[in-house]
Amino acid sequence: MTPKVAMIGGGSWATAIIKMLSDNFTEKEIFWWMRSAEAIAHVQQYKHNPSYLSSVEIRVPEKNISNDIESIIAAADYVILNVPAAFLKDTLASVTPEQLSGKKIISAIKGIVPDENLIIGEFLNQKYHIPFEDIVVISGPCHAEEVALEKLSYLTIASVDLKLAERFAGLLNTRYIKTNISDDIFGTEYAAVLKNIYAVASGICHGVGYGDNFQAVLISNAIREINRFVEAVHPISRDIKESAYLGDLLVTAYSQFSRNRTFGNMIGKGYTVKSAQLEMNMIAEGYYAVNCMHHINKKYKVDMPISRAVYAILYEKHSPQIEMRLLTEQLN
Repeated sequence: MTPKVAMIGGGSWATAIIKMLSDNFTEKEIFWWMRSAEAIAHVQQYKHNPSYLSSVEIRVPEKNISNDIESIIAAADYVILNVPAAFLKDTLASVTPEQLSGKKIISAIKGIVPDENLIIGEFLNQKYHIPFEDIVVISGPCHAEEVALEKLSYLTIASVDLKLAERFAGLLNTRYIKTNISDDIFGTEYAAVLKNIYAVASGICHGVGYGDNFQAVLISNAIREINRFVEAVHPISRDIKESAYLGDLLVTAYSQFSRNRTFGNMIGKGYTVKSAQLEMNMIAEGYYAVNCMHHINKKYKVDMPISRAVYAILYEKHSPQIEMRLLTEQLN
């Protein structure tokens, strides 16, 4: 039976996953939901996404690209969600639990649903009654820009159903993509959320003038913060040094392609949040994530000085210079 895969989202990571699916020789049928009618028309005519990774050739049949989300979901066995977490509720507003019932739902979203303060797997389970056994999480370390360049990249595919993780991983494996599987959907999701916050912190530190020596201290403390939090939320046997955790943190904190680091760097240099967002014209998930994590951690009370500092800068409008200087006294 030919697997039918639907992509929900039109950004760079969505384009990269479409490329992986297309480049894999496994027989499959791909459907793509994009919000913008203009973008859909462009892709249908020119076979390129006009706004994201425009060098990538899109090999999806014209009839399979639509802004009718219900018809796209209805056509698929696997539904990949890849819209910013802040917009997920609006994107799925017209979709009912019955329309998602029986489908395998894959989250490629690195964020928390605002107002709900839930990671994507929990949101799907609580609001759409999707069993955790039918949920898959895609995590890094992997930047969409390097997928477009066909540079060797690794993905972690997590599900409590390891056979499902293996099946979906098989749809993405190509000569330049290697996959690992995991049963830690909570740890990989929270780690993917937190690494965006620490990438913002890394950018802020660079923006205010700290160098590589302090960055090394910052990130070594950040992986310990991630470990403390995921152990508090979901204490299972895991190795925090694996690529899904430490690797994803490193590439997001250091890469030139990291929008969260770029956003933080602008904040450190004196931009307001609004002006940085307008100039980037892209979503930095870490901005929304740190607010959500601030409220979630009221329950768990995990010691997270880096996350607290980023929250104070972005939401309480504290001075980046002062907050980073105070942070240097808390790290080791």
